[in-house]
Amino acid sequence: MTAPHKPNLKIGLFSALTATALLAGCAVGPDYQRPDSTLPEQYSQADAVPAARAEAPVNPEWWTLFGDASLNALVAQALAANQDLQAAIARLEAADAYAREINSAYYPTVNLDAASSRLSTSGVTYNGQKMGGAIYNNRRAALALSYEVDLWGRIRRMNEAAEADALASRFASDAVRLTLTGQVASEYLILRAHDAEVAVSQETVASRQETLRIVQARLDAGSASGLELAQAENSLATAQSQLSQLKRMRALSENQIGLLSGQPGLQIPVNLTPLPLPPVPPPGLPSTLLEARPDVRQAEEKLVAANARIGVAKAAYFPAISLTGNYGSESMALSNLFTGPAGIWSAALGLTMPIFDAGRTGARVDQASAGQKEMLANYRKTMQSAFREVNDALVSLRELADEETANIAQLESARRSLKLSQARYEAGYVGFLEVLDAQRTTNIAQLTYLNSRKNRLNAAVDLFRALGGGWREDA
Repeated sequence: MTAPHKPNLKIGLFSALTATALLAGCAVGPDYQRPDSTLPEQYSQADAVPAARAEAPVNPEWWTLFGDASLNALVAQALAANQDLQAAIARLEAADAYAREINSAYYPTVNLDAASSRLSTSGVTYNGQKMGGAIYNNRRAALALSYEVDLWGRIRRMNEAAEADALASRFASDAVRLTLTGQVASEYLILRAHDAEVAVSQETVASRQETLRIVQARLDAGSASGLELAQAENSLATAQSQLSQLKRMRALSENQIGLLSGQPGLQIPVNLTPLPLPPVPPPGLPSTLLEARPDVRQAEEKLVAANARIGVAKAAYFPAISLTGNYGSESMALSNLFTGPAGIWSAALGLTMPIFDAGRTGARVDQASAGQKEMLANYRKTMQSAFREVNDALVSLRELADEETANIAQLESARRSLKLSQARYEAGYVGFLEVLDAQRTTNIAQLTYLNSRKNRLNAAVDLFRALGGGWREDA
């Protein structure tokens, strides 16, 4: 007798999967489209520029434009050891892993199902003998397959949302990196300014000590009064107090850089070379450079994810189709488990159709739609805030440059005034009060000039952070 034909489960399931895949249409829910920009093409504080220059790419290593090897080394150390950045990288790894988990829903799930059981049935005892009872053994081994047919795009939308969330985490990590490099650069430039201020104060203390010596000598000679000596002593004490305060501020900046770079107890040598000039941005920076900012890109990816979740929610309106199957062997005896007669198989096509859920699905769609609107508002707000930050940095750079020019002129005139007042005092034409006033004016002018340069450097750092990086000089 001819053996009955046994269907090939693998071929049958493959055919079913192929057929349903061909039937799959477009995913439900809206496809993402980038919102129209409401920003001007260029910043209001930027000058006109040819179009070719306006397309200059962003330089991710913008801090190198300051030309300071120590700053470059500190930033490199911070990127390698800062704990906030390490935490952000860990969150990114978790988001990538979750995206891979969601992506696995595209493929069938295959499990090994193996079991062994022993069953004893009860019997009756008749004339001292047990009758009717039996012991049954059962051995089973099979591969179980399950697969959800993504006919309405639910899984595709879930993957779209998960991938967008992973990208948002990546850009969040980039935002932490940008903030970190900005903090290191800013603190380092502040420390460099403190070095210069300490040097100025040390010179001031030395000058006041020499002035005190001169007044004491004049007092001993009878050509100065005790009041002038007290004024000179007070002036010296003020300069010494100022020096101590600047040294304290320098130490605090050094400690902060140590924390940012993951080097507690860091000691940075005093650098008395002139403070660097801030890099000058090319004229007419286009507002499209904002698209490189990691927080802007993060906000957009969150919008993409929220948009995709509308499709996930809407897919619940439609039937869910699943394929399941088993293929293996089952036998009472272990020795016969993998013989031909022990073979078993099954295949099933399941469909779940929503009929009534008291508005649950509609509520979830409304929630997803509201979430998309929130992310859209956040995206636009992020873009507008970024545009304002760039404009603020540009106007600060321009006005602080003019302020520094005025402070240089002020310092030069203060130094001339001090030189003249000292000569007039030594000649006996003016009192000591005029010298003290000229000394104070010169000291203030020196510190004011250094402060304006420090502010210019910080404004340049703010511009780099606002743009999401620097500009390439060779672009």
